[in-house]
Amino acid sequence: MNESKHTDLGEFIRQQRERANLSLRRLAERAGISNPYLSQIERGIRKPSAEILSRLSRALEISANTLYSRAGLIDGPLQSPTMLEAIDADRLLSPTEKKVLLDMYHVLIHSDGSLDNHTEQE
Repeated sequence: MNESKHTDLGEFIRQQRERANLSLRRLAERAGISNPYLSQIERGIRKPSAEILSRLSRALEISANTLYSRAGLIDGPLQSPTMLEAIDADRLLSPTEKKVLLDMYHVLIHSDGSLDNHTEQE
């Protein structure tokens, strides 16, 4: 990986950390890495391993593939997960919550967008 790729990855991680409103120290704690190491990654000084990228993706609640691609570990365009895959992969949702979301999603995508003529006539 060239230095530009390191810097781009580090900048992206910093942007995601700030978007998540996390301090450098808090993200490092969540990912189980040291504060100085995360700082070096963000500044493009250190190249993180796939394992570290995976930990960072979980801590930032973003796709590991996004970080792998930015790090040059995988080639080709990123394919976004389907809505069904995203809901299924969300660790914060219980099985019941996942079912409710999936049911709602199916209703929405199979509806014709009308209001079903439920307006009151006065």
